[in-house]
Amino acid sequence: MDVDRTMVIPSDKEALKRSIRHHLTYSLGKAWSDSRAEDVYLAVALAVRDRAMERRLSTERRYLHADAKRLYYLSMEFLIGRLLSNSLYNLGLWGTMNETVAELGFSLEELCECEKDAGLGNGGLGRLAACFLESMATLHLPGFGYGLYYEYGLFKQEIEGGYQRERPDRWQGPLMPWGLERSEEKCLVPIYGRIVEGIDRRGEYNPMWLEWRCLVGVPHDMPVIGWGGRTVNTLRLYSAEASDEFDMQIFNEGDYIRAVEQKMRSETVSRVLYPSDTLRSGKELRLVQEYFFVACSIRDIVNRFRKDHADLRTFPDHVAIQLNDTHPALAIAELMRVLVDERGLEWEGAWDLVRRTFAYTNHTLLPEALEKWPVSLMESVVPRHLQIIYEINRRFLDEAEPYILADPGFVSRVSLVEEGAEKQVRMANLAIVGSHSVNGVAALHSELIKTSLVPDFFRMWPERFNNKTNGVTPRRWIGKANPPLAALLDRVAGESWITDLDRLRALEPMADDPGFQAEFRAVKRIAKERLARTTLETCRISIDPGSLFDVHAKRIHEYKRQLLNILHVVHLYLSIVEDGATPPVPRTFLFAGKAAPSYWTAKMVIKLIHVVADAVNGDRRVRDLLRVVFLPDYRVSLAERIIPAADLSEQISTAGTEASGTGNMKFAMNGALTIGTLDGANVEIREAVGEENIFIFGKTAAGIEAMKKAGSYRSGEWLKRTPRLARVLDALSSTRFAPGEPGVLDWVRRSLVDDGDRYFVVADFEAYRSAQQRAGLEYTDASAWTAKAIRNVARMGPFSSDRAIRQYADEIWSLSPVP
Repeated sequence: MDVDRTMVIPSDKEALKRSIRHHLTYSLGKAWSDSRAEDVYLAVALAVRDRAMERRLSTERRYLHADAKRLYYLSMEFLIGRLLSNSLYNLGLWGTMNETVAELGFSLEELCECEKDAGLGNGGLGRLAACFLESMATLHLPGFGYGLYYEYGLFKQEIEGGYQRERPDRWQGPLMPWGLERSEEKCLVPIYGRIVEGIDRRGEYNPMWLEWRCLVGVPHDMPVIGWGGRTVNTLRLYSAEASDEFDMQIFNEGDYIRAVEQKMRSETVSRVLYPSDTLRSGKELRLVQEYFFVACSIRDIVNRFRKDHADLRTFPDHVAIQLNDTHPALAIAELMRVLVDERGLEWEGAWDLVRRTFAYTNHTLLPEALEKWPVSLMESVVPRHLQIIYEINRRFLDEAEPYILADPGFVSRVSLVEEGAEKQVRMANLAIVGSHSVNGVAALHSELIKTSLVPDFFRMWPERFNNKTNGVTPRRWIGKANPPLAALLDRVAGESWITDLDRLRALEPMADDPGFQAEFRAVKRIAKERLARTTLETCRISIDPGSLFDVHAKRIHEYKRQLLNILHVVHLYLSIVEDGATPPVPRTFLFAGKAAPSYWTAKMVIKLIHVVADAVNGDRRVRDLLRVVFLPDYRVSLAERIIPAADLSEQISTAGTEASGTGNMKFAMNGALTIGTLDGANVEIREAVGEENIFIFGKTAAGIEAMKKAGSYRSGEWLKRTPRLARVLDALSSTRFAPGEPGVLDWVRRSLVDDGDRYFVVADFEAYRSAQQRAGLEYTDASAWTAKAIRNVARMGPFSSDRAIRQYADEIWSLSPVP
């Protein structure tokens, strides 16, 4: 039977009206006359979900018929944003639903605003995962996501007196119709307990995991809709609940209160994204989360395989598992446990299957960001897995013996267990040893992995290391986020650019055409006016859409150097009010991003931005020249408003610290010019768009590494040769800024001078100032600037997530499309 014949739910306006009214009445129990916008949103979402689920079932039948190999993408984050608008867009139903809802007396855009962003991620890691899943579905690849169904997202960011305040982000609530609970597919997860050594009847070692507690994983399925809606894959997310049997045992012992407390502790596992790990209790919860997530995922993956295949030896022929960073690395030990303890495979055979199945993506060059877990904590939480990791390590070190003999320090660098006052398990080392592929996410990043981060592993297995530069989906980040630009691209490049971004090269001959430039500028103006309305509504700050919008939107972190940016803003301000300088163009500096709750310096950067904003925005002398805005609670739906409006995209991380970045790609494909260092994917963006169409400045990764090794960087000495920055620091140390909070900005000088300026802000300040000056001057020539912006859009084909996923599928997963 032709599987597509099962797709019979009509999607014309009358059918959609019937579906909406049906769900209002029978799913929500509402009369039309009593319905609020929130009710209609839910009814519309359920009508769309009906169509998505029908196509998901059809997709699954296709995969089963083809006996297709499947890819399982394990990630602690999936930053999917709002789903109604994106689902309508990819299903090709936005226009029809817009008309349908209008005829019912509502605005579809206003209904979409009822939906909260799904709190399933933090930043680039989670957004990348979301882009990758969407591209897999668009390319008809059997690719599925696994993660946690967090009840609370990272946090809702509010600003009080310039300080970040974290509020609970309970994103699910009654207005979240997308997660379909599959309670019939619950799985049991053993945890804690102890190991008893034993021997089986064949005289072989047979450890027994006893006295474990039991968590229950409840799957929730969310549709992942590819462009055109022909393929709909699944993102399966697990929530935790307590085992009834275990609670009843405590209850029967007469301790009802302890039984309830046990249940509450168990269900905390999936309650919040990234609990603080500053205390041991937080560390333990984070480890429990990671283990629970991978245990549920591996159980489900093995069960799916065994439904259609009897021989476990063929497991890697039908299954590929990608580890998105080190958070899911325990999956390697868990699959070994399942194969050896539960399925009775010999160690060598099981290990061969594991290595052929797993692949690992590294996302950081900062050694301190590579996960490590105290051995004592793992012994308590996952005692059997710790045993397995020790055995993996023993056999691995045997394999590495020739290198160890030649270099006695080799073993301490590559061992899965780091010796010290407190032994720790290195999760990155486990991921590398247990995978057949290790990839970075930009050319520079991948090279630095091999030469700086883990050169010893590269010596052992050079064939395992490869690069897969990140990409983003043009459906979300142009089509949905910037409809006026998408319409212009449709007319010039043809509608097929949406799945073949290289077709945007058709814009190249028009980059210098005055008529097309005017159309392009009109599109940018629409986006800037929309963001100006958002800024006024959110921050009560009026900004001029005719000014240069200079945007720094990303997680707040020292290495991303929001500090460098705001110090330059202070320099511009002082130049105007003290030196009488007139900048070539009015500027609006826009910041957005969250700081981790326990990251003091990042939170103080936010305070600094607000202090400077208060001074600048309140000074009549610069009113028409400078504006500074911090947009709170950065999230996907806000990014969709910010990114299309940007003229200048800040990508100014210290060279050698950013793995890739994806914001740099989103901004450029929406016509923003990049000001940035040669870091991450900026290197490849420069190669793609041309040196003349990007503003590159600052020390290179090699130069900074040389300064670190030589110990030659003295930021205090550099400051003496940087008088403009010295004046900025003097002003911040005075009562000129934040007069009501004396000393609140003293940390800036301490960080840059006393503490050594770890991220080379002082060293790069003058180069950054010069690049900013060039950008301002070039913006005064509207024709030249527009031509550069058009060329940025035209040359962004290599940065589509479709390209990235094709490379993963061909070169790592051996995965074929099932169209």
